Amino acid sequence: MARLEGKTAIITGGAGGIGKKTAEIFLKEGANVSLVDMKQDALDEVKSELEQHGNVLTVEADVTNEADVKNYVKMTKDEFGSIDVFFNNAGIEGTVAPIAEQELDDFQKVMSVNAKGIFLGLKHVIPVMTEQKSGSIINTSSVAGLMGFPGLAPYVTSKHAVIGLTKTAALEVADSNVRVNSIHPSPVDTRMMRSLEKGFNPEDSAQAKEEQEQGIPMGRYAESEDISNLVLFLASDDSSFISGAQYRIDGGMAAQ
Repeated sequence: MARLEGKTAIITGGAGGIGKKTAEIFLKEGANVSLVDMKQDALDEVKSELEQHGNVLTVEADVTNEADVKNYVKMTKDEFGSIDVFFNNAGIEGTVAPIAEQELDDFQKVMSVNAKGIFLGLKHVIPVMTEQKSGSIINTSSVAGLMGFPGLAPYVTSKHAVIGLTKTAALEVADSNVRVNSIHPSPVDTRMMRSLEKGFNPEDSAQAKEEQEQGIPMGRYAESEDISNLVLFLASDDSSFISGAQYRIDGGMAAQ
């Protein structure tokens, strides 16, 4: 039997590289999938590619807006009857600059999406799962949630915050058979890294990519599928006794 047969999953950041690939894998494993993102046209494009694999609902939402979050939770439950997996994945990278040159507005924007968005998702999905007495939540952090990266203070700060939310939520819901874990990818070969490479080296983003890859022992960026396979494990019953954990997926970076 498929590992997510009959289950329903919400994926925020569902039109991005990791979100889209995770949705594809979840669908192939038998799940109904609710894709959440800010732009309906991007969601429509992803849905057209994925609906051959199973049931796909799309919900346009700003994860920093509580009314939008309530709505994507309600629409998903109304459509499919449950929420069994929540991939709390939406995030932005912010501006590359030293702390002394960072703009407060940019800092607040990154914190709003990457920390407040995670919080609001937890706030409104947890009651559904605790009532069901089952569920798995996977929060997307980063290797930047476990270490410092010069030039990325807002992003690093926001991703550290995800760990605190993950651990606190895991303790609060453990007696309801709900699990909460965080994943911590190294750079992934998606749009976000194209933006960061340009920020690191505006004159030669290809050189920036090469330098980033040199910092990864396996010598390459992660692919979206690498991340999605880990998310599938944490979503499935294969990880039924794992909660409050931080999962690095970093090509060996932590071993250095």
